Amino acid sequence: MSDTFQQHPETAIEVADMDFHYGESKALKDIRLTVPRGRIVAFIGPSGCGKSTLLRCFNRMNDLVPGARVTRGSIHIDGVEIHSPEVDPVELRRRVGMVFQKSNPFPRSIYENVAYGPRIAGTKSKSELDGIVEEALKGAALWSEVESRLHESAFGLSGGQQQRLCIARAIAVRPEILLMDEPCSALDPVATAKVEELILDLKRNYTIVIVTHNMQQATRISDMTAFFYLGELMEYGATTKIFTRPERRETEDYVTGRFG
Repeated sequence: MSDTFQQHPETAIEVADMDFHYGESKALKDIRLTVPRGRIVAFIGPSGCGKSTLLRCFNRMNDLVPGARVTRGSIHIDGVEIHSPEVDPVELRRRVGMVFQKSNPFPRSIYENVAYGPRIAGTKSKSELDGIVEEALKGAALWSEVESRLHESAFGLSGGQQQRLCIARAIAVRPEILLMDEPCSALDPVATAKVEELILDLKRNYTIVIVTHNMQQATRISDMTAFFYLGELMEYGATTKIFTRPERRETEDYVTGRFG
């Protein structure tokens, strides 16, 4: 871990009074949110409401989009403002891993997909890489399914296996936070159940923020839920409360399926 970041005992991410723009268009308005360490937080809301935009703010993936920028407020991870000059975005992305909506394995072997990040970070020893690959694949509940074909193409895996491989690739560099942008949206119910079981297991070692359109998924796996609407955070709290005793009419309408 970089000396810039010191793990905060209780808070992993803190967003304060944040506005975000794509060019002249305001995508997020006055966001205030704290993600506790070691919890699973679900972001829900209609398409285009800002969920994925906020998720990508946490590892500065939006830096890669022309005209995209935080225009007000701050994001702190482990007490450090992530837009400070001393923060290296590459180091930030090592500490804040990401799994995307569509599984995106590299056109390489299963082994090389997982070893890629550690190699880039400077690990050269084959025995050390072997250990990291095995540990990450076990952490992603995939080792028993692929240990005999590590040097075959990752494209030979099923969709659900490819998504778990992408999770293994993300945790191989030992991040502290995992961001997941609709990781099950392209999967069938059986594969979805496996990934959800894996996410619950990963909570022992990681803080997880997941964007999902699946209300049942949010209730099954998350500790806290944030409801977004038209670029605003409408309500945030314990998942059981958001789904059974929401304070705002908009939240109730969304979680009960009246709109969205």
